[in-house]
Amino acid sequence: MSNSKSGSGLLSKAADFLETLLITFFVIVLIFTYCFKMYIVKGESMESTLIQGDTLIVETMPFFKYSQGDIVIADIYKAGLFDDNGNIYNKDTVNKTIIKRVIASEGQSIDIDFDKGKIFVDGKELRENYTSGLTHSDEGAFTGKYPITIPKGYLFVMGDNRRNSLDSRSYDIGLVSVDDVVGKVVFRIAPVKKIGRIK
Repeated sequence: MSNSKSGSGLLSKAADFLETLLITFFVIVLIFTYCFKMYIVKGESMESTLIQGDTLIVETMPFFKYSQGDIVIADIYKAGLFDDNGNIYNKDTVNKTIIKRVIASEGQSIDIDFDKGKIFVDGKELRENYTSGLTHSDEGAFTGKYPITIPKGYLFVMGDNRRNSLDSRSYDIGLVSVDDVVGKVVFRIAPVKKIGRIK
């Protein structure tokens, strides 16, 4: 009789453990489906902050507000540009996924002195200890229009490797719509020696 009781007790514990395991699995799947994604860095535009092959965790919560300094991933379908009257319009562009740093967000003004390689946001020079090289290259998106004020729902983004980055300076990227942002990079999980939060 006691053997039967201990056997059913073991089965009950095993069933409880299995149930807990399944619930945990589904919670993790839900979290990674709706709150986080994994991304592997391709290209050199974020060196030396991020290098090709780095594996990242991206926070994808839709209510997240992006601000200066955040590193974001965006699926680009259109470039946000200004017409001659200063109104924003969207130009169709080649579909691509980019990873860049937010330099200015909606309501902020940005000016770039390409001769000196300096960036000014809201009139103050931006101190960028994360870049490799100064910002000398004007790629044509806003030539002759700086300073510009970032409209609602848009971001001005650049790669940390300023000499080798296709970003908001380019006519093919321009201002990035917040609707096209996949999420914010929060953590690097590989390579192992570089695991940690991304700043």
